[in-house]
Amino acid sequence: MARIHTRALRKLRMFRIRGSNRKKRAKTFKSEEAAKKYAEAKGIKNYKLVDLRPFNPKRTKIKIVVS
Repeated sequence: MARIHTRALRKLRMFRIRGSNRKKRAKTFKSEEAAKKYAEAKGIKNYKLVDLRPFNPKRTKIKIVVS
């Protein structure tokens, strides 16, 4: 059988996924209530909520930092 080349592989979605060894990113939340609920569900006791976008008041991105 002849080798299938690039365009056909992409069309048939037969290509291998490479580079899947990237660093896991922190889970973020859009509201403080959602972050608190997640921390409570996971049993995290001592935590602090950090806003990753402090200079943008319209959009929030909150991360849980265990202390």
